[in-house]
Amino acid sequence: MRRALAALILALPSALVAQEAPSDVYRSVLRIEVATQVPDYETPWNSGRFSGGIGTGFIIGKNRILTNAHVVSNGRRLLVTVYGSPTKYPAKVEFIAHDCDLAILSVENFSDFESFPAFQFGEVPKLESQVRVIGYPIGGERLSVTRGVVSRIDFQPYSHSRADSHLAVQIDAAINPGNSGGPVVQDGKVVGVAFQGLRQADNTGYIIPTPVIRRFLKDIEDGRYDQYVDMGISEFPLHNPAMRQALGLKEDGKGVLVTNVIPTSAADGILKPGDVLDQIDGFPVDAAGMVTIDGENVNLNEIVERKFAGDKVAVRFLRDGAWNEASVTLKPIPWSRMYAIEYEKKPRYLVFAGLVFQPLDTNLFASVKFDDITLRRLYTDYVPKGLFQKRRDIVVLTRVESDPVTSLLGDFAGYAVDKINGVEVADLKQAHELLHPAEAPEFFVIELLGVPRPLVIPSSVVKEANQRVARNSGIARLSNLTD
Repeated sequence: MRRALAALILALPSALVAQEAPSDVYRSVLRIEVATQVPDYETPWNSGRFSGGIGTGFIIGKNRILTNAHVVSNGRRLLVTVYGSPTKYPAKVEFIAHDCDLAILSVENFSDFESFPAFQFGEVPKLESQVRVIGYPIGGERLSVTRGVVSRIDFQPYSHSRADSHLAVQIDAAINPGNSGGPVVQDGKVVGVAFQGLRQADNTGYIIPTPVIRRFLKDIEDGRYDQYVDMGISEFPLHNPAMRQALGLKEDGKGVLVTNVIPTSAADGILKPGDVLDQIDGFPVDAAGMVTIDGENVNLNEIVERKFAGDKVAVRFLRDGAWNEASVTLKPIPWSRMYAIEYEKKPRYLVFAGLVFQPLDTNLFASVKFDDITLRRLYTDYVPKGLFQKRRDIVVLTRVESDPVTSLLGDFAGYAVDKINGVEVADLKQAHELLHPAEAPEFFVIELLGVPRPLVIPSSVVKEANQRVARNSGIARLSNLTD
């Protein structure tokens, strides 16, 4: 392992570097130092812990530095350093895309960088071709250049958000902390951005290829970044001969089964479960859900990946023994962010007489252990079954702070709120309104899903309980209803 790490951080011999990349190019590869503050979802009123990290970025235009989103996420201070210089330049995030793990930075004063060459982009590297990874990985302070061979091009999960998958290129060189955000170069052009490694294997790393990068850069041309679009379907491979026969399909290795269509999504009302998707945008779909683009087999979603809101895709599908053709107008599914880790946002919460309520999301799920099967099912079904149409938030009683009013209520933590005083709770803001009405009822009755009896809080004790809990638990604000 030590020998592998040593090999990774050794720079190429100077003669070889001179042949493949002028030394000036290295000045355009920047070291990024980040001080971060990570929100605390267990005690959401606290400011969160501070930490820091190192990453890499590179210049792609005037005061435009490309890097990974995960390098600068939750950043409170950014400093960039030029190769061979001790000067640290303050920087800021201009655009950030957590769903594809890319970000654009700028520095306060770009004049010192004006003469630096800007990297140009190439195409997706071919299998078995060689690339070079440039960056500042752990193991030293100076720039490192390593080689890797392209071993796979595939649709892969992006670990930063935990919820998104895009095209990725696998190389046989490790991507270590600090490498992230650095350029991956072939024939003098950038063919990808280093962004994640594989812990289960040695010398295996992944890069974000240029189709994903170009889509990000095109998206921000209007001054903001928009979410990826989605058709809103789930598909199942059709390899089984008996299943194909039952669906009336030939044994030609084509078509996938549509198993779910998300309510209100782009495909809702056009496709439905049980349809067999045979073509998308004129590209034949094989039984594994793959299409061939630029000579490479990739997941059919790569067709949708390269489009924007309002763009259309043509679909051909089999339903009830008849072939149909239709056009799907693409749009984002904002509710799908329930399953993604969120960054640069403060936790939302509400403290009421020692009861702490929070909206369910993946940040909370990753911080707090939830055992209730009903709550876990709400999380799983939130998007696929369209629960967001009824509940914009799944409001959860996450904590019970110590207080005389709550002394016997500790076992109720970890359950979703159903109703407050008989009104079904749609989101955290409404919960706040129901618990703070113009005229308080004699009792506040809080019903939890999966709990046989409600929580009953006398309104006469709420004010004093709030004051005690705020004082004893160090809560400066009893609520935060916005991100």
